[in-house]
Amino acid sequence: MSFAPRRRGWVPVKNDQDKDRDRNRNVRARQRALGRELRRIYDGVAREPVPDEFYALLNKIDEGKDTPS
Repeated sequence: MSFAPRRRGWVPVKNDQDKDRDRNRNVRARQRALGRELRRIYDGVAREPVPDEFYALLNKIDEGKDTPS
């Protein structure tokens, strides 16, 4: 059992709240680990330069938006 602050002192926290807190902590830890691994795997790809053909395609798309349908 742990204790939580309250206006006039400390009150015991129920075991269910401890379980929820532990579960949430585990979920956040898994999310952080997943984020680290994804960054490790794709960091090199994100740093690659964008091909000129891709810029040309984006420009064509942008130009097409200016003309009314």
